[in-house]
Amino acid sequence: MNPLLQRMPVLCIGHGSPMNALAHNAFSQSLTNAGVTIVPKPHAICVISAYWLSHGVWVNTTRLPKTIYDFGGFPDELYQITYPAPGAPAYARRVLELLPGSSEDTERGLDHGAWTVLRHLFPGADIPVFQISIDYRKPMQFHFDLAKYLAPLRNEGVLIIGSGNIVHNLQLVNFDDNTSTYSWAIEFDAWVKEKLDTRDFSSLINYEQQGKTAMLSIPTVDHYVPLLYCLALADADEPISYIYEGFELGSMSMRCIRIG
Repeated sequence: MNPLLQRMPVLCIGHGSPMNALAHNAFSQSLTNAGVTIVPKPHAICVISAYWLSHGVWVNTTRLPKTIYDFGGFPDELYQITYPAPGAPAYARRVLELLPGSSEDTERGLDHGAWTVLRHLFPGADIPVFQISIDYRKPMQFHFDLAKYLAPLRNEGVLIIGSGNIVHNLQLVNFDDNTSTYSWAIEFDAWVKEKLDTRDFSSLINYEQQGKTAMLSIPTVDHYVPLLYCLALADADEPISYIYEGFELGSMSMRCIRIG
């Protein structure tokens, strides 16, 4: 792979509802603004999404990944969106070399954890994209340690994006436009921010020690794990900044993070 003179940052995006793909608001604008600031343009994008859960770790080498509509009950307009970015087979195979025990997937497309975010970050859909799955059976430390193997990609023109939500409790979602955010969601999101600011990644790996607020915020780990992949790639002297801060539907943190 051809190295870049400037190292790629790492992004952790709180993607929220699939309807954000259609949004024109402060959240979507923050992603658009963030995409413009990534210079030089990435050679490829690698997404770790909450929506590709697997046994084992898989990397998709699909040449032309389809847009996956892995949700139901939304307006027809959402199902008309496509994100026709090419795949990145060469970079994906590089990841297969880097990640011990990983396997190749040749058919999977881009799930909505990827394309609803990329549609705002890089609306031209002209940067090759591939995804890495999350082995759902593994503990948090495994994901943090595994992600470290991806570090060379940042010097090879690959933008790594984790897509999930730090706070994500679908059972307690409130669709009332006037709903307020749950106090436990605000508390846990603030705790995560404090640990990010002090670079206490160990506490974030062992988040369950926070007790009830952690359990309410992370009833399942799928949306939290992408954060750990991103943090594992942060150098000790790299800045951690916030692209967006806010909440959605009462029980989702939309916090978006940039490393580097």
